[in-house]
Amino acid sequence: MSNQNTESPFGRLITAMVTPFDSQGNVDHEQATRMSKHLVETGTTAIVVTGTTGEGPSLSEDEKLNLYTTIIKSIGDSAKVIAGTTTYNTQESIELSMRAEDIGVDGILMTVPYYNKPTQSNLVNHFELIAKAVSIPGILYNVPSRTALNMTASTTSQLSTVKNIVGVKEASADLGQIAEIIRTSEDGFFVWSGNDADTLPILSIGGYGVVSVASHLVGKKISRMIQLFTEKDLVQSAKIHRDLMPLIDAIFYSTSPIPLKYMLNRVGFSVGNPRPPLGEADSSTKSNADAVLKLYNLVN
Repeated sequence: MSNQNTESPFGRLITAMVTPFDSQGNVDHEQATRMSKHLVETGTTAIVVTGTTGEGPSLSEDEKLNLYTTIIKSIGDSAKVIAGTTTYNTQESIELSMRAEDIGVDGILMTVPYYNKPTQSNLVNHFELIAKAVSIPGILYNVPSRTALNMTASTTSQLSTVKNIVGVKEASADLGQIAEIIRTSEDGFFVWSGNDADTLPILSIGGYGVVSVASHLVGKKISRMIQLFTEKDLVQSAKIHRDLMPLIDAIFYSTSPIPLKYMLNRVGFSVGNPRPPLGEADSSTKSNADAVLKLYNLVN
């Protein structure tokens, strides 16, 4: 059921932040600090650290924990920090989530396990075990394009009864499924769009906000779009959504965060290239990104 008029602990505009690397491929904490402050200044209410966009699978546990500490120190109480602590290994996910809680993160992002393809009942058990190991809130993350597994509306609704599972980042792009989650989940359970292109459609069926990638570049516009929607100015909200589509398409022109990192480097944020197994943007991705950045006056 809709939570449009209820406040979530993480706000409506959550950004899945990139992890900046230096020229040697090491985590660049100075640039991570700069980026996190920029996100908060441009409307982000919570930052996901070491999620998909943050290349979590390519980081060691120590790198993740050190990065959480850096971002907590950087933004203080101005926004929440959500740690991407879960993988296909339940026990390791529990241990990292507990360590992240000890460091002081405000919540965890709980990604559907990839590679080992658990059943729906296995998913319930996996997430319940993680949630019960910590006292901070968790947001589920359903992203079938990455995990080769869809968490169904029924499973998500069942997990909405777990005390500290407060919502889901839904990147299935299945509006029927998402509507069913909103219809059947517990009061106080929030649905954030997991795809920038789906934000306004999901808001229109009772969703709450977005876990955004585009907000690295146009956070103020996305924040404004959501605000206008909540104020029932649907015409202007829809116009912003439409106007942002070429940029969103460019960000996902190839595997994320490859295009985004190229674009951020072009506009003055030194975030480096993605780590292997990802890599530098190819010439087609670069030329497409350059054209779109000019279109939005983000570069000369």
